[in-house]
Amino acid sequence: MAAFAVLTLVPAAAWAQDCELTEADIAHGADGVPEDVVMKIDPGGVRKALAQHGVEVGGTYYGESFGNWGGFDQGVEYDGVLELYMKADMHKLGLWKGLCFHSDGYQIHGNSITAANIGSLMPVSNLEETDATRLFELWFEQHLYDDKLAVKFGQLAADAEFVISEGGGYFLNGTWGWPSYTAADMPNGGPAYPLATPGIRVAIKPNDKYDLMVAVYNGDPVGPNCNGDPQRCNSNGLDFRLDDPPLLMAEGAYHYNQDHLAGTIKFGGWNHFGSFEDQRFDVGGALIAVTGKTALVHGDNYGFYGIIDQLLWRLPNSEDPKGIGWFGRIMGAPEDRNLIDFYADTGLTFTGMIPGRPDDALAIGFAYTGISDDAGAFDVDSGLPISRNYEALIEICYTYQINPGWSVQPDFQYIFQPGGNVPDESGTKAVDDAIVLGARTSINF
Repeated sequence: MAAFAVLTLVPAAAWAQDCELTEADIAHGADGVPEDVVMKIDPGGVRKALAQHGVEVGGTYYGESFGNWGGFDQGVEYDGVLELYMKADMHKLGLWKGLCFHSDGYQIHGNSITAANIGSLMPVSNLEETDATRLFELWFEQHLYDDKLAVKFGQLAADAEFVISEGGGYFLNGTWGWPSYTAADMPNGGPAYPLATPGIRVAIKPNDKYDLMVAVYNGDPVGPNCNGDPQRCNSNGLDFRLDDPPLLMAEGAYHYNQDHLAGTIKFGGWNHFGSFEDQRFDVGGALIAVTGKTALVHGDNYGFYGIIDQLLWRLPNSEDPKGIGWFGRIMGAPEDRNLIDFYADTGLTFTGMIPGRPDDALAIGFAYTGISDDAGAFDVDSGLPISRNYEALIEICYTYQINPGWSVQPDFQYIFQPGGNVPDESGTKAVDDAIVLGARTSINF
C-alpha cells in the first residue's frame, strides 16, 4: 500500500521509459550462463505475438547428477528443476511507463545428494530442494527518474539481489549464491530460493559508479510453528506471510574502471527483528548442556559483509569484460545467537579464453564456513568426543556451451568436514571428507 501511495504522488514526467525485455531473464542461480543465449522455441508464433504486447514468457530446464565418496553414505543422485517465467511491460498493456511485472515458478524433482549422502552446510547444488511445484517470485517494479530510482514490491527473494558476487555465479554449490552463513542464521533459511516472502526493495543508482539497495522482507518464509522441513510447510509458495518479524537488508556498491580492468566493491548488512536463542547459555546464565533449561533469548540478529569482483586481465578487444577475474566475500555475525559467525569465499574465473568459444568459462574457488565458538563449546559441554569448528569447500567447474541455449557444466567438489565436524554413525569420529563429481546441463528457452 505504501509503494502504491508513493507512485501516485510521482509526476508522470519522472517515470522511466518502457521496461527492458531481454531474451532470457531467469536462470536463477546460473549467472555464469550469458543472458543472451536462448533457444528460439516459439510454437505457433505465440511468444512473438505476446512480445508485441510487452509480455515475455520463457524458462530453463536444469538436469544434474552427482556422485560422492566420503560423507556419511556413498551414492549417486539425480535432481532437476523446470523453471518458467513471465515478465511484462505494463505500459504496453495499458498502464503507465516504467512499471514492470515479473513472476516465476519451479517444478523441482529428484533427490538431494547433500541430504541423502553428505550432510554438508554448503549444499552441493544451488538447485537441490524438496520435490515441489511452487510459485517463487511475484512482483511489480516501478522505474523512476530515468532509472535512477526503482521500487520493487511483492513476493521477493533476497538472494536474487543481495550478497551476490559475479564470480560466484559460475559455480554449482549453493554457498556461492545465498551463502551457508545467511541460510543457517536466518529463520528457515530466510527469503531465498525456493522460499520467497512479501517485501519491498528500493534501489538508487545516481550514476554508473554507485548503487544503493535497501529492502524489508517478511523475515520468515514459513513461520515459527513449522515442525520439520520448511519447504513442506509452504509447499506451493502461496502462503504470502506478513505477520512475522521483518528482515532489513542494505547494500551499497561502487563500480570502477569499467572500460578496462573492471571492478566492483560492495558493503552490506542485515538485521532481523525476531528473537534468537543463545547457542550455549540458558535464561539463568548457566550451561544449557548441564541444566537442560530453556535457552537465553536475544532480541534481533544481524550481520555484515563485504564483496569484491576484480578483473585482473582483460581479453584484448573484448567488448564485455572477459578474461581472468578474481572475487572474494567475507561475512560475520554474533557468535552467541548464530551457528555460523564467520564466512569467507574467494576464487578465480577464466572467461572467453578459448578462441572461438567466447561463452565458455572455468571457475576455481574456495569457501570457508566457520562454526561459532559458542556452538562448538556447547558440544564440549555436552561431553561429545568431537566438537564442531568449520566446514570448507574446494570447487572446480567448467561451463561448456554446446550451442545457443544449451550448456553443460562438469563439476568437482571436495568438502572438508561436512556439517562442520559432526560425529558419524559410530559417534566416535567425524563424518569423512567428501569428494563429489557431477555435471549439470541447462537448456534456456
